[in-house]
Amino acid sequence: MQERHFSFEFFPPKTPEGAEKLRVTRAQLATLQPKFISVTFGAGGTTQQGTLDAVLEIQREGTEAAPHLSCVGSSRDSIRQILQTYREAGIRHIVALRGDLPSGMGEIGEFRFANELVEFIRAETGDWFHIEVAAYPEYHPQSRSPRHDMENFARKVKAGADSAITQYFYNADAYFRFVDDVRRLGVEIPIVPGIMPITNYSQLMRFSDMCGAEVPRWVAKRLESFGDDRESIRAFGLDVVTALCERLLASDVPGLHFYTLNAAGPTKSLWQRLGL
Repeated sequence: MQERHFSFEFFPPKTPEGAEKLRVTRAQLATLQPKFISVTFGAGGTTQQGTLDAVLEIQREGTEAAPHLSCVGSSRDSIRQILQTYREAGIRHIVALRGDLPSGMGEIGEFRFANELVEFIRAETGDWFHIEVAAYPEYHPQSRSPRHDMENFARKVKAGADSAITQYFYNADAYFRFVDDVRRLGVEIPIVPGIMPITNYSQLMRFSDMCGAEVPRWVAKRLESFGDDRESIRAFGLDVVTALCERLLASDVPGLHFYTLNAAGPTKSLWQRLGL
């Protein structure tokens, strides 16, 4: 059995109160000793400073930090500068993404796709960074076809990616099929499932609609039936996601990446249920 790595994801806070709340959350989750903590990066670099501040704090606390780097709306010079800043700070891990075009932004920038960003990072920094890329077991919402999406993923890997983290999903078969299919395209890197705890029905449906993740009808209907009963939503959500993770772990996945939404409780509950 391969060695497994578990990791967490946060988004950069926008207020001093949010920053303080995130410190408390990080302190609670740091006790679980994750392999790394990733920090998201707003479209067009809208949270660039917040991402930098957060990853530097995480590094100082003794946990490996992995900033997200989105290339949409960015120039080669701006990406080069960010890479230099991270390198000087001792950051060795990056999550390289295309990112979404913010509303009102007319220019996509000098990079069109994530494989171009990965190639640029490798050309500029050699093997300094461990590069993560995104994978979409249920296919990217903007992809022309499943085949096209898998070929795009293979291009990112060929450009120099070391490993991948998936969009969250609730259908394990979609993940297993995606991995089998890209292996046939010659992709050998670890593909870590992204895990989204379920705590809020309307938020989950909104997120899933935006990113193309499918919430199985039976799960959505049960969640909807609880109305405003948050405790029942959390309890049922914990059962669903625990069962998903158990199936994934039983199939020797390379690890799990938890989308925490800057809250410690749901991820800690999952962790305890799974006996990690």
